[in-house]
Amino acid sequence: MSAGEGSKQDRQGFENTLNEMNNRIDKIARNMERTQIADYVDLMNHPRKLIFRNLLAGTARGIGYGIGFTFFAAVSVVLLQKLGALNLPIIGDFIADIVRIVQAQLDGRVF
Repeated sequence: MSAGEGSKQDRQGFENTLNEMNNRIDKIARNMERTQIADYVDLMNHPRKLIFRNLLAGTARGIGYGIGFTFFAAVSVVLLQKLGALNLPIIGDFIADIVRIVQAQLDGRVF
């Protein structure tokens, strides 16, 4: 092997290493772009933006909980009314007990 062949192989190995490093850096950049790390860093550098987004998200979540609970309660009341109209012995007694307990609480008596 001559000196020229050794430097040619070294150069080719160096180019292969550079290409491999370039591919890895591109892969890292794509992964960072996919995880939106730039947006996260931007939020950390602008706390007002972060507070506003969290306030907006919390408000939307609270409204969603309120709407969901209202819907659930309305469906429950309608179902209980339908069950009460059927005059089923067990369920009718259960509902009557609930009414008696609530009435006692309203009158100030201890049940």
